[in-house]
Amino acid sequence: MDSLWSRFEKYFVRYEEVGFGVDISRMRFGDEFFATMEPKARKAFDEMRQLEAGAIANTTEQRMVGHYWLRDAQLAPTAELRAEIEKTKSRIKEFARAVHAREYGELRHLLLIGIGGSALGPEFVSDALGSTSDPMDPFFFDNTDPDGFDRVWQKLDGVLNQTLVVVISKSGGTKETRNGMVEAETHFRGNGVDFPKHAVAVTGVGSELDKHAEKYGWLERFPMHDWVGGRTSIMSAVGLLPMALQAFDVEEFLAGAAAMDRLTRDQDALKNAAMLLALMWYFAGDGRAEKDMVILPYKDRLALFSRYLQQLVMESLGKEKDRDGKVVHQGIAVYGNKGSTDQHAYVQQLRDGVANFFVTFIEVAKDRETRPVKVENDFTSGDYLHGFLRGTRKALYENGRDSITIEMPEVNAFNVGALIALYERAVGFYGSLVNVNAYDQPGVEAGKKAATELLELQTKVRAQLNNTARTAEEIAQSLGADTEAVYHLLEHLSANDNVRVERGATVAQDRFSIS
Repeated sequence: MDSLWSRFEKYFVRYEEVGFGVDISRMRFGDEFFATMEPKARKAFDEMRQLEAGAIANTTEQRMVGHYWLRDAQLAPTAELRAEIEKTKSRIKEFARAVHAREYGELRHLLLIGIGGSALGPEFVSDALGSTSDPMDPFFFDNTDPDGFDRVWQKLDGVLNQTLVVVISKSGGTKETRNGMVEAETHFRGNGVDFPKHAVAVTGVGSELDKHAEKYGWLERFPMHDWVGGRTSIMSAVGLLPMALQAFDVEEFLAGAAAMDRLTRDQDALKNAAMLLALMWYFAGDGRAEKDMVILPYKDRLALFSRYLQQLVMESLGKEKDRDGKVVHQGIAVYGNKGSTDQHAYVQQLRDGVANFFVTFIEVAKDRETRPVKVENDFTSGDYLHGFLRGTRKALYENGRDSITIEMPEVNAFNVGALIALYERAVGFYGSLVNVNAYDQPGVEAGKKAATELLELQTKVRAQLNNTARTAEEIAQSLGADTEAVYHLLEHLSANDNVRVERGATVAQDRFSIS
């Protein structure tokens, strides 16, 4: 194998235009790997061109996949779509201007209600770009946890009249988001605040949420397009509206993504950073997802990036069947936190434990905006951060652990947009390399269906309860239902409702009645 320096020189891609670099030299592939993968890479390039031109890329749902158009509307296949993208962006910027000008009152706090891509993206960007000078401070309902709701309400105690609520759901029927919305409506009403004068919807045109917001006179409604999936929606109204409300530079964010898109359309795999990432993922897992992806950004502002990537990568690539219907069980598990925190957490296992992963280090060149502080001799905290990154990378490599390193100049709107765009295209390329539909999510829909069935069963179980104590098995038999499911529903009701439980020697002997 070549010396490390010669491999670095050969396999380091630097994009001067955006200041990014991708180093794959510490992945132990041989030079023949690229020649072997050339047919698959060529196919992936062709499919990406077709996708960007408006082909039906999500064949399961018969939809176009157009998140690349959001940062460059001129790429959209029709004049109508181009106008829709630009109009929505203009409306978002005007609404944010009006909010900042206090045309809707003193709105200083932002509560975003969403789940999955409707929350992970805005949360990541808010944490990456936020500062104490932002005109609005954000809070999130990103689950259907009642205690989670209450914790947010405690923080907003006394300032509901200064809080703007943005509810994000494409269908308007996503239960977690709808629950958060109902909780918010109830809480505002209970505190004497007119909720519609504080509410905005981001949703599909004609959806349940769209109709609800129109009926009750919410401040605004912004569209979610059916050709944009939730996990790639950060550059639609889903992400741009909260960004604009926090006064982040929306245009720079989109410009960074568009610049990375242009660079990663290069048809030479060795010069295309997104294709290099996809090929390295393929190499690391032998095309069969045999290794996990560990994301280690050495920057506090990027701490939520691994959570964001979990959905982007795992929902896109974790599929039972390929596009030909063959059972393949594809996917890449993603986890990570940040450096150098991880060096005091799980890097010990990464270096000495099971080698079932590859690492991606993310290095940010600029340490801070303020003057450096010498913490020891002539060294700054930033010097130590850089040293820990390079030292950990070296230690892992010396023990047979592969890694990729992504370099970026600083964390700002332009570069965060570019980073997201880099991974969006890498995911698309990898989906082509392993022949899966990267744009549907049948497993998520199956989970929603199962949850709905359980809630329907809960209603039936509740109706069975009376003053006579009965076991879960007795109730299940009367309903023709699964006993374990009934037992867990009874336990839930006993913890949160007026259901009494008399404990037996075993769970089978526990008896339940109305309290």
